[in-house]
Amino acid sequence: MHTKHPVLFVQGAGAGTHDQWDNKLVENLRRELGPDYEVHYPRMPDEADPDPILWKRAIVSELARLSGRVSLVGHSVGGSLLLKTLVEEDVKNPVEGLFLLAAPSWDEDQWDFDDLKLPPDSADRLAFVPEIFLYHSRDDDVVPFSHLALHGARLPRATLRPFDGRGHQLGNDLADVAQDIRSGKGA
Repeated sequence: MHTKHPVLFVQGAGAGTHDQWDNKLVENLRRELGPDYEVHYPRMPDEADPDPILWKRAIVSELARLSGRVSLVGHSVGGSLLLKTLVEEDVKNPVEGLFLLAAPSWDEDQWDFDDLKLPPDSADRLAFVPEIFLYHSRDDDVVPFSHLALHGARLPRATLRPFDGRGHQLGNDLADVAQDIRSGKGA
């Protein structure tokens, strides 16, 4: 029996995000990846007002249900919390790659939230992740484009993928992300 490659997609925050916004990203990613991949899209607890501790627990719990090398995709605050989980928790799964979409960095004046800041040695703690990709559109009206460079400085081996004209939801087009996920499989 052929096993599908698991992908865990962690949604962004905000009321209705799971069913009204990020579901479109997930549908597109599933279509772009095709039948060899299984995209898991759990509902995060209290999406309107996320608690970092509860989201980290939910992410660890979801990972525990998956087997094989997992590709991890996180959008917006979900990307930040996925990154924080990988840096701070003992993740048992082998990770194929980390793909962060419009993820906020939490060390800029208006985005100063201590519970989401990453430790200075984050890059070292992520050594077990073979590939890291960061995607952001210059016209993002939710998370400033400058956050891509902040993450890039913190994670020097990450591949940065800047876009134009795709907004915070990246135009609901994750073909680039799917290509990067597939390239990790040698496909």
